[in-house]
Amino acid sequence: MSQSPVLRVYPLGFPWKTMDPFLFCVYHKDDYPEGNEEMGPNASLRGRDIGADFAGKDGWSMYHGDTIPGFPQHPHYGFETITIGRAGFVDHSDSLGATARFGEGDVQWMTAGKGVVHSEMFPLVHQDKPNPTELFQIWLNLPREDKSKDPYFTMFWRDQVPEVQYVDDAGHRTVVRVIAGSLDGAKPPSPPPSSWASREASGIAIWTLKMEPHATWTLPPAAAEVHRNLYFFAGESLMLDDKKVAKGGIEVRPEASIKLTNGDKAAEILMLQGKPIGEPVFQHGPFVVNEPEEIRRVVVDFQRTGFGGWPWDSNGPAHAREKGRFAIHADKREEHPNE
Repeated sequence: MSQSPVLRVYPLGFPWKTMDPFLFCVYHKDDYPEGNEEMGPNASLRGRDIGADFAGKDGWSMYHGDTIPGFPQHPHYGFETITIGRAGFVDHSDSLGATARFGEGDVQWMTAGKGVVHSEMFPLVHQDKPNPTELFQIWLNLPREDKSKDPYFTMFWRDQVPEVQYVDDAGHRTVVRVIAGSLDGAKPPSPPPSSWASREASGIAIWTLKMEPHATWTLPPAAAEVHRNLYFFAGESLMLDDKKVAKGGIEVRPEASIKLTNGDKAAEILMLQGKPIGEPVFQHGPFVVNEPEEIRRVVVDFQRTGFGGWPWDSNGPAHAREKGRFAIHADKREEHPNE
C-alpha cells in the first residue's frame, strides 16, 4: 500500500499554525467600505473596540488603528516579516526613517534583525467605491547568528513576482505565484541578505496557488528534511492523491509528488516550506530570541533606544490619498515601480 502524502489536517484559526522555520502566518481579508476624508472607513465605528478591534464586524476590522485601519508603531526583533499584499494598500513607516506604499500584488520582505519599530496602516484611498483589503503576513525566524544583523527590507513589486500557469488535459488552469524558492525555472527576486531564505540549503518556498474548478496539478517533490504545509483557505474540497480534504491546514510529506485535484469551486492555497533552523525559540510578543534570559536584554534595549526612535509625527502615518506605490529605504534609495 502506498503511503499517504498527508501527515495531518488541522483547522485554520487566527493566526494559522506554522512549523519551524516559520513562526506565524495570518490572513487578513477585510471588505472595507468607501473611505472618508481621513482615509478611514466612511462608516460608524460605534460598537467596535477601538485600539483592539479584531471582531470583523460588518466584514472588516480596525485592528489597532483608531482612524485608519491597521497596526500603528510596534517593535520587532529577531525574525523577518513577509507581507504579501493581494488587494488594497499598506503604508509602511519605520524607526530608520524608511517608508513605502505597496499592495495590489506587491510583497515586502523585512528583516527585523537587531530591532526595528514599524507601522503598517491600511489607507482606504477610494471615496467613491469600496476598499477591499487582503494580505498575508508571514513571520520567518532568523538563525542565532543573524538576529543581531541590521534591519533591512526588500520590495518585490508585483511585476517582479513570477507566475507559472499550467493547463491540465481537460483545459482547467492552475496559476502558481512564486514568492520564494523556484518552480520550473521561475525564480523571484532575492530575499534580504541575512534571511534564512538566502541560504540555498534552507529550501524555503512560498507559493500561492489558484486552481479553477476541477483543475488538476502535481505538486513537485522537495527535500525530505523540509517542513511543507498547504493552507487551503478558499474553495470547497481538494483531493491530494486519493485523500479528500476540506478547507484547512495540511501538512504533507515533502518528498512526495502529490496530485492536487480541485472540487467544484475555485480554490486558493498558500504553501509554506522550509528546512527547520532547529534552534531554541523563546518568544515574548514581537521579540524572538534563543534563550529566555535574552528577552530581558532585548526589552531593556528597546526601552532605552526605541530601536532608533520614531521620526514620524503620528503613531500610524499614512501617505497622501493620491500617492502611488513607492519605497524609500533607510539609505534614502527610492523605488517607483511602473504603474
